[in-house]
Amino acid sequence: MPNIRRLDPTASPLDYFGSELRRYRESAGLSQKELGDCIFCTGSLVGQIETAHKVPTREFAERADAALMTDGCFSRLVGLVLRSQLPTWFQAYAEMEAKATYISTYQAQLVYGLLQTPEYARAVLATGMPDNLDDMVAARLERQRILKREQPPLTLVVLDEAALHRPIGSREIMRNQLAHLLSFRDQRWVNIQVLPFGAGEHASLVGSFNALRFDDDPEIVYTEDMISGHMTANPDTVREAARRYASLQAAAFSVRDSAALIARVMEERYGEQPEPDQHAVA
Repeated sequence: MPNIRRLDPTASPLDYFGSELRRYRESAGLSQKELGDCIFCTGSLVGQIETAHKVPTREFAERADAALMTDGCFSRLVGLVLRSQLPTWFQAYAEMEAKATYISTYQAQLVYGLLQTPEYARAVLATGMPDNLDDMVAARLERQRILKREQPPLTLVVLDEAALHRPIGSREIMRNQLAHLLSFRDQRWVNIQVLPFGAGEHASLVGSFNALRFDDDPEIVYTEDMISGHMTANPDTVREAARRYASLQAAAFSVRDSAALIARVMEERYGEQPEPDQHAVA
């Protein structure tokens, strides 16, 4: 008989997902290969997920739900599994972000994580040289699902113009990222303003920060350093962050003018470049 690894379902969300997948599969009388055939993957992948050696994707979870008729069990679990792949110090913030009804953020260097394309996110996350890059990208994309809810959080973004000009990944990645930002123009729940270089010194030269508001909990402010992130509900800090954010909004371009600037940078800096003239003479 094969040596089947016994999981402790309480060890982690990934272990719990794997143990539930095995339990449902065996109850259905299916082998790993047979389940794999049903959901368009290999039996080996099913086995890796059942033994917590592989992180499932949301697509895998949804197909497993359909094949095993689990009434959405795996689709509900996979969000918890993917969130567990985030850095430990970031997981608490991600949980609060998912509960927020109002998000305001100033980003000095990069596009806000909730607005990143998969390719841009991969290029950013790769700078930390993680061993589980695919899983971290999937976890970041999972965070973005809050913007697709029937009632998403009101998300206000002030983006420093530097983030538009800093080439992350490649020209194509940047062009697609800026196009993605423009896709939010007509969404009433997401407002993007650009703080132009011309604003000069401003209220948050010290760096980026996020503020989260909730229906029934105190507002929190989140900042990051090189190593980890920090949340606080200290009233004085929250008040100071609100003052600085209002100042940033006042100094930034309007939503309409910001979209025009994003479009201009997208075309001028990352647009299609003419082929070099092979007959040109130096």
